[in-house]
This record gives sequence, C-alpha cells and structure tokens, in this order.
Amino acid sequence: MAPSVAELAPQVGEVSDKVEQLKLNATGNQDNGPSYPFYLPYYDGNEKWPPTEVHEHVDPGLRADPAKPHLLTPETRLQHLSPYLGTEISGIQISQLSEEGLDELALYAAERKVLIFRDQDFKDIGPERQIELVKRFGRIQRHPTSGNVKDYPEFHVVYRDSDHDHLRRYLKQDRIYQTQWHSDVSYEKQPPGTTFFFILDQPPNGGDTLFASQVEAYRRLSPEFQKRLEGLRVVHSSHEQAEHSRRRGGPVRREPIETEHPLVRRHPVTGEKALYVNASFARRIVGFKTEESEFLLKFLYDHISKGADFQIRARYAPGTVVVWDNRVTVHSAVADFDPVQRRHAVRLTPQAEVPIPATA
Repeated sequence: MAPSVAELAPQVGEVSDKVEQLKLNATGNQDNGPSYPFYLPYYDGNEKWPPTEVHEHVDPGLRADPAKPHLLTPETRLQHLSPYLGTEISGIQISQLSEEGLDELALYAAERKVLIFRDQDFKDIGPERQIELVKRFGRIQRHPTSGNVKDYPEFHVVYRDSDHDHLRRYLKQDRIYQTQWHSDVSYEKQPPGTTFFFILDQPPNGGDTLFASQVEAYRRLSPEFQKRLEGLRVVHSSHEQAEHSRRRGGPVRREPIETEHPLVRRHPVTGEKALYVNASFARRIVGFKTEESEFLLKFLYDHISKGADFQIRARYAPGTVVVWDNRVTVHSAVADFDPVQRRHAVRLTPQAEVPIPATA
C-alpha cells in the first residue's frame, strides 16, 4: 500500500499547536478541533521494533455457526450493495457482540468481503476495549511508519485537515486520477485478514473508500488464464514506504522487508480463490524477466481497477465502522473532499495466516 494519509500526517505536536486554527469550511467558520483528539497521530522517531516473526493463526470464522444467529438477529437490518461484495448493517452494536457473534462477524466478512456498520458506539468504548475486541481476529499489526496513538502502537491513524494536506503532496500531480488500489501492508509475512476502520470526523461529502473483490476479479479470467496464474509467486516490498518516511523525517520502526506471496491465494474459511496483487507493494513475479513481469502485472492492475461491476463505494459518517477482509479485497481512498474539511479515522489491522496458495 502506498503511504496513507496517516503516514503522511505531521507530528502530533504540530497538529496540537495548530488545532485552534483549523477551519471546518472555506467560509471561515470557527472550528473546535478534532472530535477525538486522543486519536491524533503520534510519531516517535526513537521507537524501534524487531522484525516480525511467523506465528500460529486460527481464523475465528472457522469456529462460527454458518447460520450466524448471534450476528444476524431479528433486529439486524441488512442492505447488500452488490452481489459480489459489500453489505450495510444496522440494528446491532459490534461492541456488544458475544464471542460467538464476533466469530460469526469474521465469517460474514469473509463471505461478503466488506461490511459497513452504521451508528456504532465503537469509537467511544476506549482504546483498551477496542484492542481487546479486535485481538480476537488476530495479532494486531503495528505499522512501521504511520502515525499511531501514544502508548497504543496498535492504532493506525488517518488524519487530514485544512493545514495538513500531505496526501496531495505525495500523489503525483501529473496523473489524471488519484486512486491507488491496494491491500494493506501486503509485504508482511502474515498480511492482514479481518480489518477494522472506524470514523471519528468525516466531511459531509466525499472522502469515501472504493473496494473491489479480488475473488470476482479472479473468476472473470478464463480457466486457462487462471491455471497459468496459479502457482506463480510475487515479491511484495515495504522499502519504498520506509524510504518515503525517512525522506520526510518520519519513523521507520522496523527495517523494510521483501516477502514472496502466491499470486492467487485461497481463503482458509470460504475456500475461495482470489488474486493477491496490488501496485502499491507488489514489485515483480518470481522467475519472470522484467518485461514479462511488468506486462502481466499491468494487465492484472488494469483488470482490477476497471472492474466497476465488482466494486463498491463505501460512504462514511461519524459512528461508521467498516470491517473488511484484506485477503480477498483491494481498496483505494478517494481524496475528493474540500481540503479545508477534516477527515479523521483509525484502523486496527489483525494479521492472518501466511497466504495459502490456490494450488494447496
């Protein structure tokens, strides 16, 4: 994944010093600052971590009742956004789910790929409870370069306001469009699975996220082409992400790595096959010459980005919590909102299994 807004955000001290000067809109209305200043991005250049180690992971979806009686109760209301992915859910609080309900949530996220929960109290239950709940889905990844929360490195903070528009500085201005499809931190030895993203402040319009199904992207390919892709391995790298952080004086808490993953992976719960490539972190196909690798990867990136019929647009409001399965989706932020408006969100990113090849 290319550096997110969070990775490009300033030191929390800089944000705090200027918080009274922030504006809600171009008319100059006074702004009282972020609704949740506790979650402002924090950077400690002296923070260093050892390399990650492979650990055992058992997906909670494997324990779930397929009928999902603790999640899909009579009070739960569903609205499917696409046949292939995306369901809006209301009438239930994630924070009040039992252990059985959380297991069913993991299964439903694997099946529907993206779940959008409305009117949640998740943002108000405190960091300890948030971490405790999400840890059920896997060991939470600590991001090597992005802003986190002081004393809580599990949080990945996304922050942008009128004074801090570093995303546009990072994006190449000679591009016609600014979407960047990716799966989060796919360079990890055990990349993320069930991922949580909760909104604190959101512009009234824009600032959405696009999601695409990597399962459906794989299914659209011809059987012969699918067979050619299965068994290939791709190198994913965090070197560019680390170098970008170093150039701007940001932290590099772990040294960058390169990791090989299958180009087509199998989900451990649903058994579905999915493409596992993204332009932000995938660098080359193992065993291919440079031109061959670039040609095939470009075809796959174009195929995924142009597949509007297996994509959705997740729209946010304060209290929205999005839960998605990073193993079988890619996504892109949409930086289309007025830069004088604030967008503030937090991600918790549990790691899953070492990717399972489709041929396994």
